[in-house]
Amino acid sequence: MNLILLGIVLLGIYVQQSVSQIVCYSAFLVSTGKCDDLLGQVEKDACCMNPNYGYTEANGVCRSCRPAAWTQWSSWGECSVSCTEGVRQRRRSCYGDDNCSDPENLGTVQTEPCVKKDCCPVEGGWSEWGKWQPCSVTCEKGLKKRLRTCSNPVPQCGGSCSGEEEEIVSCDTEIICPTHGGWSSWGGWGPCPVTCLVEGHNIQEERRKRTCTNPTPSTFPLGRDCEGSDTDTRPCSGLPFCPIDGNWGLWSGSTACSVTCGVGQQIQRRLCDSPKPSHGGRPCRGEEQKQGLCTIQAPCPIDGMWTEWSEWGSCRKPSTREIKCKQREGKRRRERDCDGRKYEGNFCEGDIVQHGNCYDIDGCSMDGVLSEWSKWSYCKPNCGPNSAQTRERKCVPNISEYRTKDLNIFSGKPKVDCSGLENQTERRPCKNVPECENSVDD
Repeated sequence: MNLILLGIVLLGIYVQQSVSQIVCYSAFLVSTGKCDDLLGQVEKDACCMNPNYGYTEANGVCRSCRPAAWTQWSSWGECSVSCTEGVRQRRRSCYGDDNCSDPENLGTVQTEPCVKKDCCPVEGGWSEWGKWQPCSVTCEKGLKKRLRTCSNPVPQCGGSCSGEEEEIVSCDTEIICPTHGGWSSWGGWGPCPVTCLVEGHNIQEERRKRTCTNPTPSTFPLGRDCEGSDTDTRPCSGLPFCPIDGNWGLWSGSTACSVTCGVGQQIQRRLCDSPKPSHGGRPCRGEEQKQGLCTIQAPCPIDGMWTEWSEWGSCRKPSTREIKCKQREGKRRRERDCDGRKYEGNFCEGDIVQHGNCYDIDGCSMDGVLSEWSKWSYCKPNCGPNSAQTRERKCVPNISEYRTKDLNIFSGKPKVDCSGLENQTERRPCKNVPECENSVDD
């Protein structure tokens, strides 16, 4: 009974250790979301001391050790149809140890209309067959052919006719041709007349033969015989020395750990030189090197990553002159933080503060006008028959008297008179959108 209890306790300890460990890889491929270069089973915290590493847990899904960040948008995929209007898509993924910020709600898929060809192919029709051409030979059997053209009607928009444009049949001239002789392939080399070479004796020769049977020359009408000899010789090659099989030497000491932080590898090597294989002997069996894991108990550098830009600050006057509700430019600023930098990782590249010109229209009474139509949106949803694009016009402050026509540099919330103006929205369906599988991908 005591032995059974001891076995249960040991099994529990083994299961607990297995659960706490992950499979560590020294590379996470952002282009594919896959792990590469297997290291082995270690604690997750040890593996992720290096943010460039990846790991898999019990579900087998590869995860990145880096702070969460979006990949670049992929290239646009193929159009969903080969002619007339369809859609194409591009994607991005979030890899890292958390969720990615998506303040603009862009999601993971974007869909837009596309046209590879304005029209679809229309098949053509064949003309009548032309006359048979002469036989291809002047004696015995040959071939003759006749042609037709894809012109009844002519195909449209890259179409074609189905079937062959030529017809080939055999023809017989009923005249016998002479057959000239041809050599068959050389036979195999015969055995050397000796099994070993005695030093100081002449080298023996080995022979091979061929026959004039490919084809055999005809007798009526008379064909020509083959030219050349039916026998070929060459010196016997020297007999080999006795083979010596290779054997491994001793393992070398382990190399230094391949990393300066986190989990890496150490390598031991051995040479096939005790003795080396020679004269056709077998090489050493087994591996020339073996690898083992090593851990440097030091956290790896983590590079900083920019946060999103903050909202623009208030528009301020650069001098003592009043700028509110005036056509006078002011200055404003916004900031972002270089977040997550640890252990002497790289600082973010670029500016932490951005300045810009502005006009202060906060609380100003302004006439409203309808804006220009916005650009057509991406197709939403990304699959199914109800996918569509939209664009809109909105009531915006009338800034026609200002030097700039860019509403983005106007600061504050004015009091806009939109009397008699209504926001407008247009919608148009997207065609040939892929069907949804399980759920709509936003």
